[in-house]
Amino acid sequence: MLSPGIIYEPYGPREPISFLRRWFTRNGWRRTKDDIFLELKNAYAIAKLRKSGYSKAKFYTEAVNLYKEINMLMALGDKTSLRKMVTEQMYSALKSEIKLRESRWSSVYWELIEPVIKIRTLRARMASIIGVDKDDLSKVFIQLTLEFLSKQKFEAYDAKGAVVAGNKDKEVLVRDIWVFEKSQFHPGAYWRLCGRIPVKPGDI
Repeated sequence: MLSPGIIYEPYGPREPISFLRRWFTRNGWRRTKDDIFLELKNAYAIAKLRKSGYSKAKFYTEAVNLYKEINMLMALGDKTSLRKMVTEQMYSALKSEIKLRESRWSSVYWELIEPVIKIRTLRARMASIIGVDKDDLSKVFIQLTLEFLSKQKFEAYDAKGAVVAGNKDKEVLVRDIWVFEKSQFHPGAYWRLCGRIPVKPGDI
C-alpha cells in the first residue's frame, strides 16, 4: 500500500504559557484557540479510527511490539523483514542507517527492558495521498504519534568481537517519538512506522 510519504503536521512540544498570559493577553487568547483546535483534530482522527474498531489498549500493545521488533531488526541488520513493517520512505532511511552503522561496527547487541516505562499518544492526524481528493474522507491514512519511555541495553562490536561502544550490563533510559500510520481504505491494512520525531539530548 502506497504511503503519503510524509508526516502530516509533525508533533512539536508547545511552549509553556502562564495563566495570566493565556487569559489576559491577545496572544494568549490566540494560543488557547490554537490549542483547542489541535485537540479537536486529535479527537476527530481518533473518532475516525474507532469506527474501524480501534482500541487504545490493543493498539499500545501492538505499538510496543512494533517498537521492539523494528529496533531488533535494525540491530540485526535484517532489511528484508524490516521492509513490511515500515513505509516506503522510512525503509529507505533505515537502510541508510544500517549501512552507516555497519561501516563503523561489525555487529550490535540491543535489548528492550520490559515493560516499557511509559507510552502515550502525542498527536493523531488524518493524511491523504497526493492526487487523492483531500475531502474524500473514505480515502485517508491515520497517523498516530507516540512517545516511548523505556530502559534499553546496547553494545557494539568490531570485526574481532571486541566491545567498541555501549555496555550491555548497563540499562539506559531512552525517550523516542515514533509516528505510526494505517490506511483506512486498503483491505488488510496494518500499522507501519512512517517516521520518527527527533528528541533533544537529555530531554526525558
